[in-house]
This record gives sequence, structure tokens and C-alpha cells, in this order.
Amino acid sequence: MSSAPPTPGTPPARRLPLAGVLRLGRPSDIWFKPALSVVAAVAPPNLTLLALGRLDLAMYTMAGSLCALYAHNRPYAARARALAWVVLGMLGGLAVSLVTASLTGSAVVLVTVGALLAAAQKAVCDASRVGPPGNVVLTFVTSASLFAPQTLGQVPGHLGLAAAAGVWAWLVGMAPGLLRPHGPERRATAHALNAAAAYAATRGTGAGDGPARARAGAAAAVHAAWQSLLSAGPRNTTRRTLERLVVRAEVALAAPADTDPERLSAWARQLRGNGPLPRPGHPAADDDELLGVDAELAATARPWWTRLGPLTPLAVRTALGCALAGYASLALGVGRPYWALVTAASLYQANLTLTWSRGVQRVVGNLAGVLLFAAVAPLAHLGGAALVLCCLAFNFGAEALIGRNYWLGSVCVTPMALLISEFAGTQEPGRLITERVVDTVVGALVGFVAAVAVTNRRAGDRIEDALTAVEGARAEAAALLAGTGPAPVALEDARRSLAAALVELRVTAEAASGEWWQRALPHERVVLTERTAHRTLAATVRRQGLLLDPREGRTTEGVRP
Repeated sequence: MSSAPPTPGTPPARRLPLAGVLRLGRPSDIWFKPALSVVAAVAPPNLTLLALGRLDLAMYTMAGSLCALYAHNRPYAARARALAWVVLGMLGGLAVSLVTASLTGSAVVLVTVGALLAAAQKAVCDASRVGPPGNVVLTFVTSASLFAPQTLGQVPGHLGLAAAAGVWAWLVGMAPGLLRPHGPERRATAHALNAAAAYAATRGTGAGDGPARARAGAAAAVHAAWQSLLSAGPRNTTRRTLERLVVRAEVALAAPADTDPERLSAWARQLRGNGPLPRPGHPAADDDELLGVDAELAATARPWWTRLGPLTPLAVRTALGCALAGYASLALGVGRPYWALVTAASLYQANLTLTWSRGVQRVVGNLAGVLLFAAVAPLAHLGGAALVLCCLAFNFGAEALIGRNYWLGSVCVTPMALLISEFAGTQEPGRLITERVVDTVVGALVGFVAAVAVTNRRAGDRIEDALTAVEGARAEAAALLAGTGPAPVALEDARRSLAAALVELRVTAEAASGEWWQRALPHERVVLTERTAHRTLAATVRRQGLLLDPREGRTTEGVRP
């Protein structure tokens, strides 16, 4: 039996990859949820405006409707809060844009304000971990609004339209909870079980980096499942059962050779739909197993704004790249510099290597998208109804495809954005296509140059902090194991703290390895620290008695949600 996983060595990333950047992945398990939600949120306001003959106002209702894209992976208690904040954030950015547009006609000023808004939206979305689609939708709406003709007297009415559509989007996002109130938590738990089963199937050994990647993926899935359950509201019977299942996935990470992967997969399958929940048996008492959850719930949550500091280089990259992209577009005489601004804003990821990959995906997707627009434009120009229906179709297509690869979703996002610009009146397709292509190329090139110019030397410092956190958590767990009869709550809290610190270390190391212009990273120390911590985790699991008897039957007792 091997209690320590293989070394997940992460070599320094200094090349800009092309292989695999456009490779299609598997669709998300819930790809249809955001796709259907955005259609349900966009259609009623747009069709109402069409019936009233005021399709020119659709840009403002779209601002609120697009909020339905957010928070689909969150439990409904957390989703209600997240969607409300997204709507408020959208309205705040839209208000700044509309007021600015009504006070000045200077394109340079408008681009500058758009770049500052984009940087703020990027920083807040990353710090709050709002999830996909992140800052891009907010930046698209606020940047386009900056260049919409406006007077101060019109601003309240336009904000009112966006607010009304935002309320409708909130209702659309919450509606599935009436049928599956615990759906998001069940999906997150099932994903953690499946990922842990994939790692357990390797027995923690094997050639290459396959087992290491499987463990990293499983650890991230388990961490996401805990975050989902901890934000799910009151702890009822269903939630406690799901928590015990996540504990089983967590134990599999610490002792893969002692875990039956088939049992984990069977439990994951039972979580589909609204059927009875599997109830895992274990030798430890139920209350002892969940002591760490009780301790974490009792602890004070870290405010999201405390994570803004490390994001400073990313925010500076966004502000500089968006501003320069907009100015370059203006210098070329393009009539819609906000397209170049949004292209630049969409590039910035956790490190320079990922930013490069996103840039390639954006350019390829946009170029294919303008070809699709050229084919669809004659149909969309048949009338207002055709325009609205085409826009709805591309809304659905974008969300259905973007999970497989960003470029594939962009193939639908591009014609959708071009059609939205025609709500106020039909425009010449050739000019729209030309401007979109120019702005895409300009935004991608200038945006990436800004990313190279603004270094992120703090990435190495964050690795040191993450290593210190893991070493401290491991030392605490080891001290408890060396003692006589440690308190169950202390042992469980130490195990969960060490597991969380390991996830943070892996994320930090991978992000830092894709940055340029920094000192050599301590890869050997990271590997050694991870190996030692995994051994301590395995010893902790055995001390707690959380390993299931391999001879235990796989029949489970049903618990109604």
C-alpha cells in the first residue's frame, strides 16, 4: 500500500503553447442550465420591447437579463445572494457608464473610464470568486454603454429597464430550486466522488503524471464540494448525508490503496435526480466524522476583499491593456473601440501562459464568428422578430458550447454581439465585420503585450506563503498524532485544515509556474512538502478510523431528501 501520492512536479512554464489550446473538452454536466436560463431571461423583455416598437432599448434590458448566466453551480441559498450582488454590480457599472456617456463625448475619456471599470470588475469578480462567466459580461455591457448616445434625463429610465430585467433574471436563476432544492449540492458531491474514484483507481501509483493529475483534480473537486455544502444554508438531514459522502471522497485522497473506487462511483450515480441518498457506513461515529464541519461553520469567514491585494498585478494588466487596446482602435479609426477593450479584458487569466491560450482561443473564435454572422445577417435583417430570435439562438449556442472550449463558445458570442449592436437600427454587415476583425486582432495583440509588460513577481511570494501554511498545518496534525488520545474535534479540524492548505498550495504553484520574469520557483520543496503532507493525511485518516471495511456490502440505506 502506498499512502503517499506520486510527485506532482510542475516544471517551470516558459513556452507559449499552441498544441491543445483549441482541443475540445467534455461538456459540463449542466451545460443546458445556463443556456436555457439566459434564453428564459432574455426572451420576455426583448419580445415585449419588440411588441412596443422599442427594440432600440433592448441593450438596457440585456444588461439585466445576462445576469442569469451566473451562479449555476451554487446552492440556492448562496445563489440568491450571489445573483443579487451580480445584478447590483451590473447596475452600478451601467450607471457609471451611462452618466459618463451623458457628460462627455470624448472617446479618449470614454475608453479610459471603460478600462478602469474593466480592471475593477476583474479584481472584484476574482476576489469574490463569483465564477463563470466572470467579469467579461459585465465589461461587455458597461463598455458598450459608454458609447451609447445618452442624456442625463434618460439615465434613470434606462437603469430602470436594466433593474426590471435583472429582477426577472434573478427569478429565472432561482426557479429550478422549486423542483430540485438540493440539486447543486448533490452535483458537487457526485463530482467529488467520481473524481476521488478516478484517483483511487490508480492506487496512488503509476507511471507518468497521470496519478498526480488525478489527485489534483480530485482534491479540487472535494474542495469545491465542501465550499458548496458550507454555503448551502441550514444543515438538514440531506446536507449531513452529503457531508459524510464528501468525507468518504476526502478519505480516498489520503488512502487511495485502501479505497474501493466502484463504491464511490456507485454513490455518485445514486445522487442523480431526486432519488434516495446513499448512506455510507463507517466505523467512526457520525458526529465525530463531521466535527470538522462544525468547527469550520463556527469560524469567521474571511472577507472577500482581503483577497484583493494579491490581484493587484492582474488589475493593473487589465487597466493598461484595455486602455491601450481602446486607444489603438481609436488611432486606426474604428468606430467601436469598446470591442477592442472587451477583447483585451477577456484575455487576462491567472498567469501569462493561460492568458496566451485565451488570446488564441478568442481570436480563432471571433474570426469564425464573423463568418457565421455574415451567413446569418440576411435572415436577421428580415425584421425585428427575426433579429430577436437569431439573438436568442446565439445566446443558447454560446452557453451550450463554451464549456467545451472558449473558442467554440466565441463562435456564437461574436454574431450575438454584432446583432445586439443592430437593435437600434440595421447596419451594413461588411463594415461591422471589418471593425470586429480589426478590434479583435488589436485587442488581443495589445492586451497580451500589456500582460507581458506588467510582471507578477508576487507569485513566488505566494508560493512561500502557501508552503508555510502547509508545513504549519502538517506540523499541527503530526503533533496530535504523536500525542495520546487526541480530541476527535482537534484531529478532524487538523485534517481538514491540512487538506485545504494542500489544495491552495497546488493552485498557487500552478498559477506561478505560468508566469514570466520571476526568480526560480522552489519546485523541489513543493514536491517534498506535498509528499510529506499526504503521508500525514493518510496517518490522520487511519488514526480517526475513517477507512471503510473493504468487505462491507455496497447496499445503501435510502434517506429521502
